[in-house]
Amino acid sequence: MGRWKNLLLATLLAVGTVMGCAETDNTQQKQSRLDAVKSRGKLNCGVDGGLPGFSFVDENGKYSGLDVDVCKAVAAALFDDPEAVEYRNLDATERFTALNGGEVDMLSRNTTWTISRDTSVGMEFAPTTFYDGQGMMVRKNSGIKTLKDFAGKSVCVEAGTTTELNLTDKMRQAGVKAETLTFQKADPAYAAYAEGRCQGMTSDKSQLIARRSTLPNASEHILMNVTMSKEPLGPVTVNNDSAWFDVVKWITYALIEAEELGITSANVEQMKQSDNPTIRRFLGVEGALGEGLGLTNDFTVRIIKHVGNYGEIYEPNLGEKSQFKLPRGQNDLWTRGGLLYSPPFR
Repeated sequence: MGRWKNLLLATLLAVGTVMGCAETDNTQQKQSRLDAVKSRGKLNCGVDGGLPGFSFVDENGKYSGLDVDVCKAVAAALFDDPEAVEYRNLDATERFTALNGGEVDMLSRNTTWTISRDTSVGMEFAPTTFYDGQGMMVRKNSGIKTLKDFAGKSVCVEAGTTTELNLTDKMRQAGVKAETLTFQKADPAYAAYAEGRCQGMTSDKSQLIARRSTLPNASEHILMNVTMSKEPLGPVTVNNDSAWFDVVKWITYALIEAEELGITSANVEQMKQSDNPTIRRFLGVEGALGEGLGLTNDFTVRIIKHVGNYGEIYEPNLGEKSQFKLPRGQNDLWTRGGLLYSPPFR
């Protein structure tokens, strides 16, 4: 009888251990990146770091650009401090590994939203912050006018990007045999192009325009009249963490909604006195929309006060107030013929 009693006791202990492990696993699953970021007191944000207008670090270690300002918007919403960010420069091949491994909390580095990245790679894409398309840069005197002119020539491209895949597709479609020179990082790719090792450099058009400004004799290089793909770029988080994804998603939407409502860094305090219920709800004067995200109800006020609305971010980095002077185009509000559109804050 003692033997069976001991066996029963061992079985019960084993079941209890398994159940305990299951409860621990469930607890871990419920732990959101949002809680980790709050506890840490700062945001770890993965950026490019070498792309003027989007994310660029100067000789003093200061970061600037549209992607950087998105990181700052998240930090502002969480901590009321846009500087509560630690940036990590990531190339195209290491960015997803760094995010999946928890080295960074989010990516804000010209990353294209695709179905495979949204599924098999395990990413979650927040709203698009810049609609782009792949282009090709060549020298003015190259005589290259179309993709067919690349027969027997070479193109430089960064490895691990949709750019590389699109180039292969387009050359195949055009029936052109061209050599593709791939590089692990963007800097050596542009250096090779500048040295004449390849006749074309392909990437997102915005990146080509930004990088052209850093080339010797920048005026000698032009973008061909060709768009090789759709490139919706925006912030990225990991899969299966809806609490954190919702925070990044709605902070991004807040930048767009603020511009549509006419709320700026200069008038945000005044707008809190508005009689418009939509504005009062958006700014947290009424309702509790922030609490539903695990944030303060005035999280949008924090964002706009410190960073501004989408237009205030776009113009100094890429628009008329920048060296690039890129027109808003499809990156304008839907009310002005663009693609930027926020769901209701209700």
